[in-house]
Amino acid sequence: MDAMTIGMTALALVLILLAMRVPIAFVLAGVASLGTFLVYATRTGGWSPERALNPTSSVVLSNFFDLVHSYDLSMVPLFVALGNIAFYAGITTRIYDAAAVWLRTVPGGVAMASVLGCGGFSAISGSSIACASTMGRICVPEMLRMGYDPRLATSSVAVGGTLGSLIPPSVLFILYGIFTETSIAQLFLAGILPGLLSLAGMMLVIAWWVSRDPSAAPRGSSDGASKTEAAIAAWPALLLFVVIVGGIYGGIFTATEAAAVCVVLTTAIGFAQRRLTFEVLWRAIRESLVQTSAIFLIAGAAKIFVSFVALTGVAGAIVGMVEDAQLSYVMLLFVIVVIYLVLGMFLDPIGIMVLTLPFMIPLVEGYGMDLIWFGVIVVKLLEIGLITPPVGLNVFVVSNVTKNVGIDKIFAGVSRFLLIDFLVLIILLAFPIISIIIPASM
Repeated sequence: MDAMTIGMTALALVLILLAMRVPIAFVLAGVASLGTFLVYATRTGGWSPERALNPTSSVVLSNFFDLVHSYDLSMVPLFVALGNIAFYAGITTRIYDAAAVWLRTVPGGVAMASVLGCGGFSAISGSSIACASTMGRICVPEMLRMGYDPRLATSSVAVGGTLGSLIPPSVLFILYGIFTETSIAQLFLAGILPGLLSLAGMMLVIAWWVSRDPSAAPRGSSDGASKTEAAIAAWPALLLFVVIVGGIYGGIFTATEAAAVCVVLTTAIGFAQRRLTFEVLWRAIRESLVQTSAIFLIAGAAKIFVSFVALTGVAGAIVGMVEDAQLSYVMLLFVIVVIYLVLGMFLDPIGIMVLTLPFMIPLVEGYGMDLIWFGVIVVKLLEIGLITPPVGLNVFVVSNVTKNVGIDKIFAGVSRFLLIDFLVLIILLAFPIISIIIPASM
């Protein structure tokens, strides 16, 4: 059995195991380790398992060790901790609180405030699922109490939660930067305009929905809360966003340094405002450790899988097949979009990214595509996958935290937002300048 056959068989096995819902870290590491062993054991033409043990263990352990000790990966625990500490300090939800006060009397205003709140949460936490879970607990019950259509109440949070993938900082951008060896700081900046464009599109959908069906979002009444005080209360969230984006853009901080500064700043603000205690801080740190460990396991397993793919030559063979097919630039993009959309219906975003990048990056480089721009496209596609049936993770997260709204109703509401998401995707594909203009101006 030659290396190419082993590689193609391993890839098919990975897809089968993932379809069976086996955890992706175990799938990638297990299949890659076994495949690497088989490649070395059959390299001489016969069967020599004793010769495969040392090189296999060296490949597996060295790749995992190198990734975990990567400097760039150190920003993952920092940004995860930032999101958790900011949540317990009450910082991540204050943009929603301010927006709800200002927009409560506007048709669909609370739903719009939910999307803005998700954008603000995303600008600190960098996690779409955490955003959907947290904002779902806060926003959906209030909208249901006001008489909002359950489809609008839940879908606005499920869709708004996807902004965590695009608006910096984003864990997906960090992993993409590590595996493609592109600048994570530039990726963060590249996601700003596409993230704001997506947010604006969501707001337009809510306005259109309410204009066609005013009963879907009854107007709220002003509760006497001061708009000025609500806006001022949101200053910690705005400060953190300015430190991250402004610090990176101005060359004051690297992305890792910005994360570290913001963790210290958030902790200080939390204690100064008496929203944090040492017990609560330890709880946030524990949660960050668990979440970081899961990401590290997946990333380490992916690194082993990437090494196995390179060893078998499968990526080169796929690139050769595409070149032989003489696909046009537009046709290649269409195929890539379809692949990511199909995978997004069944797999989680991190899993899709680490599974596809070993094959996609050689392709897009061969066609001369900008890797920063392509990273934005990939993350936007993964964002869409978070709300597409049958396995839209954000939809299930919102359903779990709201309990009394069925999955079918949430998907029915989300379907109205998908069209605008596809429109934004087409705009980003057609006009790469939207994604690269800010990082290019650094």
